[in-house]
Parts: sequence; C-alpha cells; structure tokens
Amino acid sequence: MKKNIISNAIPISPLLNEIDTSENDTKTVAYKKARLIRISVYAVVVALCISLIAKVLVSLINLVTNLSFYGSVDLRFHSPAGNHLGLWVIIIPAIGGVLVGLMALYGSKAIRGHGIPEAMEQILVNESNIKPSITFLKPISSAIAIGTGGPFGAEGPIIATGGALGSTLGQLFKITANERKIILASGATAGMSAIFGTPIAAVFLAIELLLFEFSPRSILPVALACITGAAGHHLLFESGPVFTMPELAIPSNIALGLYSFMGIVIGFMSVGITKIVYFIEDSFEKLPVHWMWWPAIGGLAVGVIGYFAPHTLGVGYDNIIGVLSGTWTIRLLCMLCFFKFLSWAIALGSGTSGGTLAPLLTIGGAAGALIGSGILLVFPTAGITIPLAALIGMSAMFAGASRAYLTSIVFALEATMQSHALLPLLGACTAAYLVSFFLMENTIMTEKIARRGVFTPDSFEPDILQKMTVEQVTSEEGIVFNDQSTVDEVRTWLSKNTTDDNYLILVNNLDGYVGTIKITAIFHDRLSPETLLSQVMQQQPGWFISNKDTLRKALETMSKTGTDVLPILSAGNDRSLVGVLSYKDIIKAYQMQMTADDNTHVKISLKRQGIKVSTKGNKLSDINAKV
Repeated sequence: MKKNIISNAIPISPLLNEIDTSENDTKTVAYKKARLIRISVYAVVVALCISLIAKVLVSLINLVTNLSFYGSVDLRFHSPAGNHLGLWVIIIPAIGGVLVGLMALYGSKAIRGHGIPEAMEQILVNESNIKPSITFLKPISSAIAIGTGGPFGAEGPIIATGGALGSTLGQLFKITANERKIILASGATAGMSAIFGTPIAAVFLAIELLLFEFSPRSILPVALACITGAAGHHLLFESGPVFTMPELAIPSNIALGLYSFMGIVIGFMSVGITKIVYFIEDSFEKLPVHWMWWPAIGGLAVGVIGYFAPHTLGVGYDNIIGVLSGTWTIRLLCMLCFFKFLSWAIALGSGTSGGTLAPLLTIGGAAGALIGSGILLVFPTAGITIPLAALIGMSAMFAGASRAYLTSIVFALEATMQSHALLPLLGACTAAYLVSFFLMENTIMTEKIARRGVFTPDSFEPDILQKMTVEQVTSEEGIVFNDQSTVDEVRTWLSKNTTDDNYLILVNNLDGYVGTIKITAIFHDRLSPETLLSQVMQQQPGWFISNKDTLRKALETMSKTGTDVLPILSAGNDRSLVGVLSYKDIIKAYQMQMTADDNTHVKISLKRQGIKVSTKGNKLSDINAKV
C-alpha cells in the first residue's frame, strides 16, 4: 500500500493526455458561437415581423378610433378628443370593454393587463412559453380597447405581442429555455423600437425588465432586433424624433439643482400612483360580478371622464407632444395630469388590454410642467424652462414607477433628440429612483407577479464563483493510495486515522493520477478484503480541472460528470497534480466571499494616524531641544 499526503506536486502519467479537455473546450466555444448566430437570425426575423405588426396595430387603432368617434373608415390618426358625440361618448369605451372581456373569456385571459409584467412572469416561471394565440389576440384586443377610448399607448400591446411572437418561434425550434427567453425579449423590445424608434432604450429595457442578465449571448440578438425595429420605424412611420419639442439650452447649475428637486417630487408621485393603481385593481377583485364585465365597468368610467376631459381618451401621443411644447395652459395641464391618471388607473385596474408606458409619460410630463410653472412663479429667475421640466417629469415618472433607470434616461434622449437634457435627466431620474427604492418594495411592473409569489431579480452582480479561481481555494492535502492497494489495507488505515475527507486519490506505480473513489465504497458488504482499489474504482473519463480555472467552471464540471471531487492539475507544462477540489470547498469559498462582502472594517484609522503624527512631533521636539 502506498499512502501519502499531497504536499508536493505528483507527476501526471501520459494517460491523462488522452482526456485533456482543452479540445472539448474549444469545440464548446465554437458551438456556443454558432448557436449565438442562429439565435441572432431568429431575433432579426422576429423583429422584421413585429415591425410590420406594429404598423398594422397602429393602423388598426386609428381605424377603430375613427369608426368609434367619427363614423368614418380612415387609417389616419385623429384624436378622439375632437369628437362631437356629446353624452354618447360615455358608451363607446364601455362597448370596447365588453368586447375585450369576451375575447379574454373565450380567447385567452392572458390578453388582460399591462403586457410587460405578464412577459416577465412567463420568463421567470414558465421557461418563456407564451400561448401562440396571444400573438394575434393581444393586438386585436388592444386595438379595440385603445380605439374605443382606452387611455393607453400602442407600445404596451406591441411589446406583449412581440414577446408572444418571439416565444412562439422559440417553441417551434429545438432551443433551450434561455435562448427562448432571448428571442422573447428580442421580439418585445423590437416592438418598442418599431413604435418609438428608440433602439438603445429598447436594449436597456430588455436588460432591466426582461433578460435579468448582461452577456454577449443575450445582448447581441436583442441589439440586432432593436436595430431592425428602429429601421422598421423609419421605413413605416417617420424619421426624426417621435416627440418633437423646442430646442433646449444648456441649463445652469441652479437649474440642475431644481430639476433634481423635481425628480424627488415626481418620485413620491410615482410611489403614490403605483399604490393607487393596485388599490383599484384590488377593489375590482372584490366586485360581485364576473371578471369578464370588469373592462366594461372600467370603460364606463373612462367614458365619463372622457366626457369632461376629452384629451384623456385614446393613445395620447399628441398630448405628450403638446405638453413638451410648453404652450399648454395650467388648466389643461391639471386636467390632463389628474384625469388622465384617474382614467388610466381605473381602466388598467379593470383588467382590460392596455399598457403603462405612454400613460406614465403623459402624467409625468404634465406633472413636470406644472411643477416647473410653480417654481417659475415663485422664482422667475430660476433658469428652468417648461419644456425641459415636462421632459424631466416624463422620464422621472417612468424611472420611479418602473425603476427602469437607464431606460428612462435614454428613452427621453432618443425620443426627443435633445442632448442638452442629459444632466437634468440624470439628476431627476436618480432622485426619483432613490425615492422609489426606499419607499416601495416592488414596482408597477413587478407588484402583480410578486403577489403571486414570483421573485423578480433586482440586481445584476457578477457571479462570485466566476471571480474566484480554483487555486485560491485548493487544499494541498489529500489521501493518496496506490491503485494496487487492497480494500483491507485501506480499511485498516482508516480505522487508525481520522479524516474528514470522503474520497481517495488513486495513483499508479509511477505516481501518475488514476482516479478517485468515495470512501463509502470501500465499506461495501459485497467487497472482498483482497479486492484491489483499481477494481473498486468505476471507469470514469478522467475529468479534471486546472488550478487557473474558475470555481464556476469547476462547479459546471462537477454537475456534468456527477462527481463531487475533482483533481486539480497545474496550469504549467508539467500538468502535475497539485490538489483536490470538493464541492465542500466551493461552498466554503462562497460563504467566505459572502461574509467578506458584508464585513465592514476601517482600513485607515484617523485615531491611529493622529497618534503617529503626535509621536513624530514629540520626537522632532526632542531633537530640536537637544540641538
């Protein structure tokens, strides 16, 4: 029997040259890159389709709007605010609500709601599988809901439709759940890019609300899809900023401070708006009527509000442009801010087919313009402008309600092409985000699914195991036996020695690594005491790792091979055995890193430094005195 403790490197026999994993690693990388190209092609195809669907959806909304409020067959946009129906306008949204309720009852209940939260839920709990029927039910139901006066934008439905289309395509091909998630996110964000022409903001939307990761395998397909969607916007809709506004000047430092203060106010408003929306949704849950009738009840409220405040009806992109112009009256801004919120909150709470982005932008823009007007009334020389105040409110409202921080800032820049607004947007959105973060556990996007017990990731930290290498946690000690030793010899040695290890390292007569076996296998009843260890050891492919590999790779190797112990080879040319890594070592390293991250300590002690300075001063005084 040969038994020793690994304290020096043991040369590896030529046997392991046959099982070197470097070639397999190269093939794996090449395979992953090929898969990435394939998924990217799928993403572009979905983006092309969703761009066309976006055009169809907008045209369908215009058609339903013109039929409902003007009795004409026209695909051009006409705001429902200019209707002359009188009291009959109250009935139109209710009729739309009835139709949406019927579609949800006999089609799919999944057409109800915001759009983005539903996509998030499917990603998190259902492997990104969305019913194919949503691909056509969602846009049709949304066109009916919005066209009959629903206070929503086209972007929510098209995001949901794009996600459904991407998921459907992903279910038709043999791909992984993660790849299906990427195609779903590509379709959803391509839809947003097709409506607004904001590809960069759409990429950030995918990162912050859908992908929950940042890696080349996910970003590249999504980026290509968003670029394709933006090209579709310029081809099918228009070029230039989707929300035109007066040219903005560079704000002063005082103005920057005031804009940041506005972000704090808007942040508190976003928290209140989110809570009220879900309070109304909870109230609908308590109604003694079937949920199919809820959209009709919500539509009735939308009609009543629309009778007194016509600008609350419909998509409302023209309202955003009007608010950003800085020319709307205080009375009109107040009506739009309050009544648009009330109409949207009731409609959304009723479970109709709608969205959140455009209403939040409208409400936030009007609130920002009102706050800016109030500041100018008190401080006429403050240096702020109403158009920029409206843009600040618009972006900060979305940042506070959804906590899609980067998306909010970049969207405002791309949608208006106003580069001078960058610093004010950064200050206001940061302020709104901070208020929302400290006062609200969930967001308007995640509250619904959080109530169903679905946890939504809220951080994108690097993998701890990816940052740590094997050599940082390698144990140089291990029990080594010659593979020609007998079971009886091992049992005898174990009876005389105490060890926490649950494995044995086997080497041949040349000290070449042969394999590992569990100690529990030595005590099997059917084993004869004279059985050689080489006979006990099951034939394995000889998996090993390098001391320069990451713990993430080590854990993946253990998972693939079904082993809880891996020999560690030197990364040098000698490829010698330098230790053994077990799953316990990985868990211990993870725990130590987590503890280190939470451990607070002072690196520079002011008290200690003061004592040093005082001591040196005293020495200097003594020297001067002697001189």
